[in-house]
Amino acid sequence: MPSTRVGRLLSYSGLVAGIGLGALAEGFKRAVGASEGTSSVFVSEDNAERLVRTLSRMRGAALKLGQMISIQDNKSISPEIREILERVRLSADYMPQKQREKVMRAELGPDWRQSFRAFDDKPFSAASIGQVHRATTLAGDDVVVKVQYPGVAESISSDLGYLRSLLTASSFLPKGLFLDNTIKIAAIELGWECDYTREALYIDKFRGFLEGDRHFGVPFFVPELTSRRVITLEMMKGVSIDRVATMSQEVRDFVAEQILRLCLREMMDFRTMQTDPNWSNFLFDPAANRINLIDFGATREFSKEFMDKYVRLLQTAQTGDREACARWSTEIGFLTGEETKPMIEAHISACMILGEPFRTAGTVNFANQDMSGRVQELIPIMLRHRLKPPPDETYSLHRKLSGAFLLCTKLGARIDCKRVFDETFSQYHFV
Repeated sequence: MPSTRVGRLLSYSGLVAGIGLGALAEGFKRAVGASEGTSSVFVSEDNAERLVRTLSRMRGAALKLGQMISIQDNKSISPEIREILERVRLSADYMPQKQREKVMRAELGPDWRQSFRAFDDKPFSAASIGQVHRATTLAGDDVVVKVQYPGVAESISSDLGYLRSLLTASSFLPKGLFLDNTIKIAAIELGWECDYTREALYIDKFRGFLEGDRHFGVPFFVPELTSRRVITLEMMKGVSIDRVATMSQEVRDFVAEQILRLCLREMMDFRTMQTDPNWSNFLFDPAANRINLIDFGATREFSKEFMDKYVRLLQTAQTGDREACARWSTEIGFLTGEETKPMIEAHISACMILGEPFRTAGTVNFANQDMSGRVQELIPIMLRHRLKPPPDETYSLHRKLSGAFLLCTKLGARIDCKRVFDETFSQYHFV
């Protein structure tokens, strides 16, 4: 079995890109032996315990599977598998202290403890590729220290190769999924996430982007206590989005609108996006009425040429212009111009569905939305008739955008999405 994050590939689904999480999840389910009418055998208590123990030893892969499931709606995967992966997420093993000590010595030097006033040897959280410890710097700052699991970066290729074999053996994945391209993109992005020095650079970038924005906080990092496999960050206050879901309608509306606005600004203002919509990456601090952003490993930049075309495509989805949508979809590379009429119509319809909140005048009540379900109905057509893989940039971009919509749905938010879009779009300058 692979030792790290094969499960991350399952999160590389973009609704408009036509890569269906449901198809991948079903392929996974069949590959491990579950089928319609027999899921009770697969999820018997003994089998569930055995699977939880096995996946828990996989650390990064198990955690990423659990994180991926936590940001999907209930229609994307069966409740049985959801429950198993949630148990995996909560029970993943931490690395032994001796192993962690070896990493810290290699990255920060044999006397690394002398750089901290205090360091809690017991980790309080497991991230997707490392574990997190509380600490205090010599200057008295409360920080968190993220320590990467040994071998994560080195095993990306073998892990993704394993998942490719698993999914291919299921004989379920249609040609239009373009699995090889998905794996290629996954390998690139996972490599980025395993480089904590790269993450630190994007933390600095986002601190600049959001300077003066009272609604968002970005942690500082400690350069002398940061390396490729260890990163030391300011400890940020706040509660998880799951807790926000139990708060007042006013708070839920505020949090959801700000995260949706940030997603649009990342595209149109920054051309730089933190592409992992995992809800644990957002901490809401009620006292400061601020959302703290805590993970930038999945950050990527977009070229001006690509974003000009993509924003034009978004504009067609907002205005409902189907003809222009087809034109810009071809220009950006979603379509070749040689597709069948059903494929073109399904792709345009998916774009129109996702554009609905941005063209609806007044408040959109996400508690009554079923955008993902309606797009899911179109995915089989797109998988059957697609002639080329989606543009590489859209894998991560759509993961974040669809994640923002799902967050709004989870919070039952009521947002004037058209106003949010128009305010951001009005500041965009095309070449």
